[in-house]
Amino acid sequence: GDGGGSEGETPYEYLNMALAGEYDGTEITLQTQWTESEEEKLLAVLAPFEEATGITVLHEGLAGDHETVLTVRVEGDDAPDIAQIAQPGKMQQFASEGKLVNLADWINMDQLESDYIDSFLDLASYEGGTYGVWFKGDLKSIVWYPVQQFADAGYEVPTTWDELVALSDQIVADGNGNPWCLAVESGDATGWPATDWLEDILLRTAGGDVYDQWTNHEIPFNDPAVLEAAGYMADIYFTPDYAWGGTTGINGTWIGDIPTFMITDTGETECWMHKQAAWIRDFFTDGVEFPADVDFFYFPPIKEEHGSPVLGSGDMMMMFNDRPEVRALMEYFATPDAAKPWIEQGGFISPNQSVPLDWYSDYPNDQLAAILNGASTFRFDASDAMPAEVGQGTFWSGMVDWIAADGQNTDEVFQAIEDGWPQG
Repeated sequence: GDGGGSEGETPYEYLNMALAGEYDGTEITLQTQWTESEEEKLLAVLAPFEEATGITVLHEGLAGDHETVLTVRVEGDDAPDIAQIAQPGKMQQFASEGKLVNLADWINMDQLESDYIDSFLDLASYEGGTYGVWFKGDLKSIVWYPVQQFADAGYEVPTTWDELVALSDQIVADGNGNPWCLAVESGDATGWPATDWLEDILLRTAGGDVYDQWTNHEIPFNDPAVLEAAGYMADIYFTPDYAWGGTTGINGTWIGDIPTFMITDTGETECWMHKQAAWIRDFFTDGVEFPADVDFFYFPPIKEEHGSPVLGSGDMMMMFNDRPEVRALMEYFATPDAAKPWIEQGGFISPNQSVPLDWYSDYPNDQLAAILNGASTFRFDASDAMPAEVGQGTFWSGMVDWIAADGQNTDEVFQAIEDGWPQG
């Protein structure tokens, strides 16, 4: 191989010193949520760094307990040197408590600014400081469709919202079943897929700043901008014949069942498009192949001025203990080289724009990486960042009530969610 950054100079001061052997024999502790196959891939990321520097990285993967254990350790002044976090809000909490090292004091910010879009830099910052390095990303802003059936019917993948609506109308007019496979039934979490829809649309109609104000309750939950986004969503959810099974079907169908109606076990297409992240592949009818039978397209933009936003999630690295070798590993996580071993093993998308797209060979991450690279704005799921009473409570149930009423109670539903926002 080309050896990447492990030969010669990198743009990073402490990484260069580490590669020159200055921290040989030191140890770094790293705590993440990654276990089993994911831990193996992380160890493949760490191996070239350890080999080239003589530094030992002691990794502890804790799966679902990671965030709880991390909080206990941080509060007990027993924090790992570096930890991965999937919630920017948790990073901001640690930063506000003075627990994190401000990377901006020593890291090459010019390099970070050329490698990451502003959204990622903003999500890693707190009150002017930079406290995280983005390592891994994922995205939700995609729509699945049946490839051969599209071709046979003469349909083309829409690239604008108007084209998406026109295609939906065409499918209905052609008598080809329902354009949309929509479902929100998910046990105790029923309603959550509809929250993703509203969030993705709000980014496209109002932009990232309004989205942030809404997430943080700096504007009401039922601000006119949010009701405008709900109107676009209503055009898909409540237009007659758009949704498989109508609104009863949306509320009554388990989210894992709805993809089976795109290509049934007899090969019929009852509904044509399904918006969901890449994990949904596991829930299609047995024998459906990707991307031969079913593929995806980017959920189209709506207002030109808001470009091509992406709703997603991701993992950043945070630093608790300031030693030069720990600085070096943080810098390494910011390089394309650190992403390469995991990319090569599959199941990984880097938010670093300098990672060459031709490094990706696994579907769908090759296409997802291209979408993420082209994002004008990136935002996390707002419902995850809202108080749990709303984000995992009234927002979910409110969507169910709205769908049950065929969208006839928009003002009441959104006002009720606003009224129930916790005070203080």
